[in-house]
Amino acid sequence: MKKFDEINIIPFIDIMLVLLAIVLITASFISQGKIQVNVPKASTTVAFKSDDLAKLLTITENGKVYFNDKPVTVDELEKEVATWAKDQKVTLKVDAKSSFQDFVSLTDLMAKNEIKNVAIVTMKEKGK
Repeated sequence: MKKFDEINIIPFIDIMLVLLAIVLITASFISQGKIQVNVPKASTTVAFKSDDLAKLLTITENGKVYFNDKPVTVDELEKEVATWAKDQKVTLKVDAKSSFQDFVSLTDLMAKNEIKNVAIVTMKEKGK
């Protein structure tokens, strides 16, 4: 029986490159925030990582509320938010044409449950 002096890792590298290509291709099809919302424009914006989007609350132009891209009523959302930890990261994505009352209701719900780590999605104005 012949003894192996070295291990050939080229097939392993080939497999890993194929798996990497598959992951990159499928990742491009997955998009965060499937609900179409025209977010307000701001002169300054701060970028944040996608892992910070653990809890995404969306309000559309006509006032419909979504929790992680699933429609919810305000009562269901209140029950859900009550179970969250105080340091939970929350992202608000509110349509620019929605009523200000919808935005205030959501921020009031966060304040009532003492959730202070809230980010608001905006789009940077062009030319600034």
